[in-house]
Amino acid sequence: MVAAPSGAGKSTVTRALLAADPQLMLSVSLTTRQPRPGEIEGVHYFFTDVAGFKAQVETGGLLEWAEVFGRFYGTPRAAVEQALAAGRDVVFDIDWQGWRQIRAALPADAVGVFILPPSLQALRARLTARAGDSEAEISRRMAQARAEIGHWREFDHVVVNDALDACIAAVGAVIMASRSATARRADLEGFVAALMHETP
Repeated sequence: MVAAPSGAGKSTVTRALLAADPQLMLSVSLTTRQPRPGEIEGVHYFFTDVAGFKAQVETGGLLEWAEVFGRFYGTPRAAVEQALAAGRDVVFDIDWQGWRQIRAALPADAVGVFILPPSLQALRARLTARAGDSEAEISRRMAQARAEIGHWREFDHVVVNDALDACIAAVGAVIMASRSATARRADLEGFVAALMHETP
């Protein structure tokens, strides 16, 4: 689970990791916000209206969901459960509220990484450079950034995105390490039992 204040680079980092690692699958979120230029339905997000989103909540179709800046975001349950059952690693580009819910729902599988900006000035510059956001939207996101940053202690790992390539490498290292965690290696019991019965 990769979370960060808006503009800190979580989407850029997750896209880079997905391009480099074929074992990863992106969890595509459902949202009520309008698409930004270049965003594609089913690739970047699934877009819906508030009524459609609430229907998914009521029927248990979302693994987690939250309201952020007056818009709703959530994770469709079925796709994530199918991927995990097939042994895939799923990357989530979510906020701290989503992380709390995912961690509660999937405690044996969830690994959280929080990305911090190098400074609030750098964060504002990144938001200003991003197409599609008004000055009012940028100001609202900056006002919320401090509150979001306050949740860093809830995550397993924290990475400062002061150099994009280094940030991508650090998050990639977390993924690689999590794959070898004893609790996540269901295949080890049989493998080690076979090793113990081998004749050297």
